[in-house]
Amino acid sequence: MEAILQAFTYLSDLGSMVMIPIIIAIVGLCFRLSVLRAIRAGVTVGIGFVGLNLVLGIIWSYIGPITTIFVEKFHLQLTVIDAGWAAAAGVAFATEVGAVIIPFTLLVNVLMLISKQTRTVNIDIWNYWHFAFTGAVVMTVTSSMVYGLLAAAAHCIVALKMADLSAERVQKEIGIPGISVAQGYAISSVPVYMLLEKLYDKIPGLQNRKTDTSSIQAKLGVMGEPMMIGLVLGILIGIFVGYDLKKVLELGIAMGSLMLLLPRMVKVIMEGLVPISEGARSFMEKRFKGSEFYIGLDSAVTLGHPTTITVGILLIPITLVLAMILPLNSTLPLGDLAATAFFISMATPIHRGDFVRTLISGTIMMAIVLLFASYFAPIITDTAKNTGFTFPEGATQITALSAGNWVAFVISKLMSLQALGVAIVVVLVGALLAFSKKLVLPK
Repeated sequence: MEAILQAFTYLSDLGSMVMIPIIIAIVGLCFRLSVLRAIRAGVTVGIGFVGLNLVLGIIWSYIGPITTIFVEKFHLQLTVIDAGWAAAAGVAFATEVGAVIIPFTLLVNVLMLISKQTRTVNIDIWNYWHFAFTGAVVMTVTSSMVYGLLAAAAHCIVALKMADLSAERVQKEIGIPGISVAQGYAISSVPVYMLLEKLYDKIPGLQNRKTDTSSIQAKLGVMGEPMMIGLVLGILIGIFVGYDLKKVLELGIAMGSLMLLLPRMVKVIMEGLVPISEGARSFMEKRFKGSEFYIGLDSAVTLGHPTTITVGILLIPITLVLAMILPLNSTLPLGDLAATAFFISMATPIHRGDFVRTLISGTIMMAIVLLFASYFAPIITDTAKNTGFTFPEGATQITALSAGNWVAFVISKLMSLQALGVAIVVVLVGALLAFSKKLVLPK
């Protein structure tokens, strides 16, 4: 058993640049692609993700310093530091639950596939940290690794079902066939955005209004192109924070580049996934009479949509204002603030690219995230101390916006009841499995 765990640890330590091509190639071989086609698909997807991460680096390079300026301008004095997703993931993986989360999650996924309870093959192993986090919280509260693993399994099952539910809408809006998003945070936003979508359909002014990027471009012409929107946004933000002319123009070009290059990197990923999708469809038709499987990927693949990245940029100052005015919030947005686009990654497909709806939903979601991140701060801080995490200078308590997950909150609160909580979680998960078969999210 120890040798198996060491093998999984070694594989995860190889990093996404190496592991993504390997995993995609293996999936391709499982679906009977030729060796060369499988390798080519894996390498293409890997290169797409490398490009995606390089482009996303623009956000951290240019928005990071702006975040600090915003904090100073708003004079935010909050007691909990948002240390970012990397810190939360590191803490989660360093726990006992985190040590076994990769093979454990793969086992849960396989059992779900065999029992025909999911269509998603979740290969996004780095984001298994969300399940490890939920398990680690429960283990901290109950002092039981068994309860921790059960909590992680519950979160994983919810993720797989939400990934199935939203897959067709994601595929249509993002333009990548045969995929789903099973990332532990992104799936928690799906029910919220679905409820809000129903609400918007009843509100005058939002009912029949369509403000997607196509309609905006039709009205504004060249200035409505994503590249030009990014340019204007960058210039306006630069002026607001008091940059000189050189820095204002640099920021404008950087944001314009982001809006232009992100969709192109997603197209490279799509090029690699198409043969995998076709191979999977052919394989399943022969053996499972038309059953369809999805490749579960990181929510980063959705960020190429102009609505997502535009709203993501606008949410940076909005989140800071929310941090100031929200009752019960104690979190200073910092480490994850430049990654606001990830928090609305599922809003864009569910709202069919509508800019206004996505912006409203994003504002609501960031308020939810701040409150749950604040709630988890004491637990994350204690766990971080126990795992030897190095705290940011001046921080007495830490959290992460990416840990502000209501699904993790519900599971952990229920599991704190131990045996009774397990029974309730089993009933709720069973109800989800039964109900979700009748629920279809139309394209």
